[in-house]
Amino acid sequence: MSFNDLKKKSKVTNLDDLIRKMDDQTKKESYKDDRFWRPELDKSGNGFAVIRFLPEITGEDLPWVKYYTHAFNGPGGWYIENCLTSLGQKDPVSELNTQLWNSGVESDKNIARERKRKINYVSNIYVVSDSTNPQNEGKVFLFRYGSKIFEKLQEVMKPEFKDEEAINPFDFWKGANFRLKIRKVAGYTNYDKSEFDSASPLLGGDDAKLEQLWKSEHSLKEFIDPKNYKSYDELKDRLYEVLGGDIRASATNSATAESVDSEELQEKRSIPIKSKKPIAEEDVSETTDALDYFSKLADN
Repeated sequence: MSFNDLKKKSKVTNLDDLIRKMDDQTKKESYKDDRFWRPELDKSGNGFAVIRFLPEITGEDLPWVKYYTHAFNGPGGWYIENCLTSLGQKDPVSELNTQLWNSGVESDKNIARERKRKINYVSNIYVVSDSTNPQNEGKVFLFRYGSKIFEKLQEVMKPEFKDEEAINPFDFWKGANFRLKIRKVAGYTNYDKSEFDSASPLLGGDDAKLEQLWKSEHSLKEFIDPKNYKSYDELKDRLYEVLGGDIRASATNSATAESVDSEELQEKRSIPIKSKKPIAEEDVSETTDALDYFSKLADN
């Protein structure tokens, strides 16, 4: 562009348009995924909604997907990554945790517990009732949940007592609504009072409406797609950047961030810890899963 062209451009440039473009480029990046439904809690940490788990879509074998993540902080910031064990591969954090666990030193075991992998499940759901956000009712969303809710699904599929009828909670016609009841107990989020209703067809069993609903569901494959996972070497570099080269290093805040919402975690990525205030636990910790995992690795 010549100087004369620059001068001509000055006469036609719309300052408001330029400001708008500047604002667009300086907006804070949002990590919110509107495909996900999240129950809203009150100030006491309680929440309630009625949802329906939906069946698998064409080309997928299960109505849920399971994967693992790591989320913890260190002197170099946050480590927030998908865990390669989700794909049946070696993961640097899992290997380091095994090394710490097998040292026999209790303080090392505590560090391994703080950095343990978190289990995540994702399913499609239909929101039957959400009084806090009624605009969500009648819509299909993705729902991310942990082992406690998954246990509720298992309980109705494989009832403990003979007088209880097995239910496929993901079935349109023979499934059941799930009453999600969230409480804060001893500082932790608790789902114990959540329960399934009796089996009943969704949307009155109207096949036309159910087919339309089914076609609006989201694919779950992306959560175990290798392209959404960093390589072993990339994860290892990031891990040692966070730990500052010290495998036993801990940040001023020693609490894990396993249960903090994924959007919050993304915003915290690579930001050094400045506060000593503990992170609030918003889910039940996966201690049993972690201990079993470490034990199996030690046996190999």
